[in-house]
Amino acid sequence: MTASQMPLLSAQDLARTYSIRRGMAGRVTNVRAVDGVTLTIARGETLGLVGESGCGKSTTARLVLGIERPDEGQVRFDGAPMPGSGSPGWAALRKRMQLVFQDPLSALDRRLPVGLQIREPLEIHRMGTPAEQNARVAEVMEEVGLQPHHADRHPHALSGGQRQRAVIARALVTQPDLLVCDEPISALDVSIQAQVMNLLVELQERLGMGMLFVSHDLRAVRQISHRVAVMYLGRIVEEGAPDEILHAPAHPYSQALVSAIPHPGKTARRIVLQGDPPNPADRPPGCAFHPRCPVTAMRCRTETPLLKPRPSDGRRVACHVAQGEVAPGHVGQLELS
Repeated sequence: MTASQMPLLSAQDLARTYSIRRGMAGRVTNVRAVDGVTLTIARGETLGLVGESGCGKSTTARLVLGIERPDEGQVRFDGAPMPGSGSPGWAALRKRMQLVFQDPLSALDRRLPVGLQIREPLEIHRMGTPAEQNARVAEVMEEVGLQPHHADRHPHALSGGQRQRAVIARALVTQPDLLVCDEPISALDVSIQAQVMNLLVELQERLGMGMLFVSHDLRAVRQISHRVAVMYLGRIVEEGAPDEILHAPAHPYSQALVSAIPHPGKTARRIVLQGDPPNPADRPPGCAFHPRCPVTAMRCRTETPLLKPRPSDGRRVACHVAQGEVAPGHVGQLELS
């Protein structure tokens, strides 16, 4: 495999378990937040990771960046194993991998003007002379649509959209190869979300970086992604092109997500799943989705389906029924509205 064919980022069978102490007695409970996640991101490609809150998306983002070390599995960046968090190798690699946070106001230091905060990564990684750093800050601010006078303003003096642009500028200032966006628009007003999404699309296409875009909003993921991975209770249950997922979802959970998207002028029936997602500390046997699945079969209750290409079209899906391995069970946990 040549360097151009090698994925920029690859993660194989990642797993992460947290030990949580609960109650007055201090009983320790193990919560498996990520369970066997495998994914790749090519240079110039955006992978959208979508799922309900608490399904493990943000933990996956931290694992692929090396901020946390997986209990199992391995992350490779540009063909080499990810160095341990805090090691000199990992610190040197940070300028090539950057994170855009969910809440721009929390991500920025309220005491410092944003220009200094955008410049900070250049100083940390000793990139350029002071004059070159100033020029790079001015360049990246222009790239994200900020005016020169914004550099002297503190975060509270900027709008929500301007703050998120400053966070993006800080992430881009080192010219990274990989950008990980963890719910980057969820804290913004709807009117600002479209602006930030369009900015990310334009920057990704122009700069050619790889991107992992984490969101619970399937419409946003569709707009920005080349591929979409659907996550449920720590596992990826389906992966495919955005139009495949949106127009012909294969996994029953993906079908429920897609049915919840409003379509003006259309009266599509919505699939309403019964019950809440299972407790990660008390995962059901077999397929974790089977207690809520409308087509669950007996095998689904005992055997965990693997994420693998479907014989009919090659799309990766983790479902015995969608793979054609078993017939659909009785529709019992389903309401249509």
